[in-house]
Amino acid sequence: MGAADLADLIGVAVHSVTDLGSSHAWTLYRAVLGDGRAVFVKAALDQASVFSAEAAGLRWLAAGAPELVPEVLAVDGRMLVLPWVSEAAPTAFNAERFGRELAVLHANSPGLFGAPWSGWIADLPLDNTQTDGSWARWYADHRLAPYLPRAAADLGDGIRLLERVIENIEVLAGPPEPPSRIHGDLWSGNVLWTADRALIIDPAAHGGHRETDLAMLALFGAPHLDRIRAAYHETHPLADGWRNRIPLHQLHPLLVHVVLFGGSYRTRTLAAASAALTPE
Repeated sequence: MGAADLADLIGVAVHSVTDLGSSHAWTLYRAVLGDGRAVFVKAALDQASVFSAEAAGLRWLAAGAPELVPEVLAVDGRMLVLPWVSEAAPTAFNAERFGRELAVLHANSPGLFGAPWSGWIADLPLDNTQTDGSWARWYADHRLAPYLPRAAADLGDGIRLLERVIENIEVLAGPPEPPSRIHGDLWSGNVLWTADRALIIDPAAHGGHRETDLAMLALFGAPHLDRIRAAYHETHPLADGWRNRIPLHQLHPLLVHVVLFGGSYRTRTLAAASAALTPE
């Protein structure tokens, strides 16, 4: 990505560009524009970009809670441009604020499970087929079953546990709830903490179950998680038994990790499947 490319996309002269490092799919930059603003740029290393889905998800989440989501400044097949966020250490106060705002986001129902765009998580496709049926069936058909063939070699005979979860999904899913406007990949690395709030980035957004976002926050250890949960529950109480359903909601991201990273996630994935089948 060159400064001229960014200037053409955003319509403002670019003063400087700093390379922040690359992954296998994109490079990250901090750019200072001619008007003094700093921006964050994610640039694709090829043309098979997922940025349109990411931008659609951010804008869709902003329709439910604009204060939680950075504004999409520009996007095309090569780049996604967001405001630069100055990060700060998370505090208990901001965690409670985040919990309340996440509850408000989830309460803003999109009316359907799924989303009106093709989804991605990392560089894996997500089936966002929309339906007004049950979340349990939607989750089994569009978040679990599609990944079993690709994870089968690493899961071995343990794949039978996942198949049993799918077979019993209606019983395991808990009481029915309307679709929630969820981030869909809300692990701790997708929460940016600033001096006065939290922002959520890099979504796999869709109409889903609100317990999914909370289970994702627990998967890799969000700071002040107890404060987030308590403030959330005060604002939008969770259904009885939600703690027992955490492993069920963590199965999809764990399957994604098996597909991406192989057998190192086998034990944790099968443990979650077993816990989902035998809630305490």
